[in-house]
Amino acid sequence: MDKSTKFSISGKIIDVIQQCIIEGTINVENGKIISVEKGDSKGGPFIMPGFIDSHVHIESSMLIPSEFARIAVTHGTVATVSDPHEIANVLGINGVKFMIANGKKVPFKFYFGAPSCVPATPFETSGASLGISETEELLELDDIYYLAEMMNFPGVLFANEEVMAKLSLAKKIGKPVDGHAPGLKGTDAKKYADAGITTDHECFGMEEAIDKIKCGMKILIREGSAAKNFDDLIGLLDKYSDFVMFCSDDKHPDELEKFHLNYLAKRAVSKGYDSIKVIRCLTYNPVKHYDLNTGLLQPGDDADFIMVSDLKDFNVKATYIKGIKVAENGKSLILSVDEKPVNKFNCNNITEKDIEVKAEGDIIRVIEALEGQLITNCLDMPAKIKDGFVVSDTERDILKIVVINRYQPSKPAVAFIKNFGLKEGAISSTVAHDSHNIIAVGADDSCLVKAINIVIKNKGGISVINGNNESCVLSLPVAGLMSNADGYSVALKYKQIDLKAKVLGTTLAAPFMTLSFMALLVIPQIKLSDKGLFDGSKFEFISLFRK
Repeated sequence: MDKSTKFSISGKIIDVIQQCIIEGTINVENGKIISVEKGDSKGGPFIMPGFIDSHVHIESSMLIPSEFARIAVTHGTVATVSDPHEIANVLGINGVKFMIANGKKVPFKFYFGAPSCVPATPFETSGASLGISETEELLELDDIYYLAEMMNFPGVLFANEEVMAKLSLAKKIGKPVDGHAPGLKGTDAKKYADAGITTDHECFGMEEAIDKIKCGMKILIREGSAAKNFDDLIGLLDKYSDFVMFCSDDKHPDELEKFHLNYLAKRAVSKGYDSIKVIRCLTYNPVKHYDLNTGLLQPGDDADFIMVSDLKDFNVKATYIKGIKVAENGKSLILSVDEKPVNKFNCNNITEKDIEVKAEGDIIRVIEALEGQLITNCLDMPAKIKDGFVVSDTERDILKIVVINRYQPSKPAVAFIKNFGLKEGAISSTVAHDSHNIIAVGADDSCLVKAINIVIKNKGGISVINGNNESCVLSLPVAGLMSNADGYSVALKYKQIDLKAKVLGTTLAAPFMTLSFMALLVIPQIKLSDKGLFDGSKFEFISLFRK
């Protein structure tokens, strides 16, 4: 990496404060911008503040923070507002501290939050719990910048004692609170915002988003590997750009290798939105909202900036963080970090008998997975019954889905799901929001068991097995969520597994990402936890069979 202590770069400078473009030279010394001088750009590139992902779970990339950074900088990302909620559900405070410590080993700006909902609900088994005292301990750390997404919005609306105590802690310490309230509007949205919650990344459409903006909240336009609302919400930039930020929320490694926030900038500008307005949403807005120390190309700021050829395609020529060149022409200049795994895994192999479903009726409730959405529908459908047991029905695409507690030996929970499309084989994963138990879907019990037992053997990972018993696995030894290997090799391995899953018949764009959300109980309508089938609208367990 270029560690020059003093240098100058000329070009067309994007001033996101004054909202204009000036030709001139940026002078950098010891990682700081010491001056910005107007003058001939000498045909230089566009220079702008580096992009900030305003809400992302680093764990979803299956990469440890240092490896995430290595790839993200090639796309012009210099910082992330990161919720370590996933590893906290596995390892608690120690997991959060692992993320902070690893992130400090590379030149990148990780702004971690204190997870507010661990476990997300009492209706699932997690590996840890963060109560009021643990939340206070985290919020008091200088390395914690905010209280992460308050997913328990019913707890806010009904003034749950623990929820309100956590919100009060954040207010007392003076750190913002992130939200998570899908579908909330009207008086409920106002009550949620009035509790001190300042953002939301779960809006279904413009009406809901504008409603929340009028309640004083900022809206994060999300475009991840599974959940996408860019097209539904980009219209906010017409009148409400000061209230908008961009985020990926969850990003798989193969997609991160291809693009990050630079692609969202390109898409927004291609729809006719002013380039400076778009850049402000990706830089200025998160810096001001979260009070981040990421530079905005002003004298005295850290020299965090990127150089691009034009304001149309946003192809990144170089990325600088604190004056260090960390990427150039698509190549990362950050070196890999040797990191030892941390984990919590205590689960025994299963058998086909363990996942049998005795027929207790002819009609079953089926989870309907939706492409690009975290929400699901609940369908009542005739069960396929064989020898007194309900089995997967590949002809109608009603497949068996299994969730198993990975923290202690327990009986598997079994249900059925539509739209995965597997004609044979099975896929399995230990990335299963939010408690990260084992989750699997398959065309037959034999393949399901094999796919599950492979990830148990590896103490974490994702796997695919076909009808010929040929298997492939990506090991995730860090909390069963991340690999400590080179990020590019992880991305390649993930691509291979993703392709093998699609060969089995699934038409989902990101089958493993979609699978990971089928245990996310806080997103309606129905999901499966390790304790059973759950109605996220009523917040209660329900029977598989329609009586």
